[in-house]
Amino acid sequence: MEIDLSRYHNSLSRKHQLIRMLWAIVWNVFARPLPRSIGSGWKRFLLRAFGAKIHSTAIVYSSTKVYYPANLEMDIHACLASGVNCYNVAPIKIGANTTVSQGAYLCTASHDITNPLHPLITAPIIIEDQAWIAADAFVGMGVTIGQGAVVGARAAVFKNVEPWTVVGGNPAKFIKKRIIEN
Repeated sequence: MEIDLSRYHNSLSRKHQLIRMLWAIVWNVFARPLPRSIGSGWKRFLLRAFGAKIHSTAIVYSSTKVYYPANLEMDIHACLASGVNCYNVAPIKIGANTTVSQGAYLCTASHDITNPLHPLITAPIIIEDQAWIAADAFVGMGVTIGQGAVVGARAAVFKNVEPWTVVGGNPAKFIKKRIIEN
């Protein structure tokens, strides 16, 4: 079998592509120049104008990249920190009191490697309440991060993470239970 990508076709509609182009211009002109977390209300307004469902206490840093705001949902006190890449071709839901730290990559899309035309495939990411995705971690398509779970720095997660556990490594593996001490 030979792979010939000259026949590859982007399955996303022209309307979708135009919205993304307009979104990129709006974010880069009106939000990205703001320092770090300053102007949170303004950034939430911009995200909502493009369809995001974002709580009034959620924080999105200026250097965060959101691919398609209409596929983003953020609950109370959720945070996308600096340099996060939110590649949300499919929906991404970020639960209450959850932090996605610096440089993390949330990726809801890939390509079907069993098909010689490599069509786009997508699946949502769900990050439940009180979870923490640490710096430079990768979370792949179709993954659910359970309530209270911690994904360690630089971890690569391709399978669901159980609630109140800590995972790390590439591929991410169970390290220990997460126990909150008073």
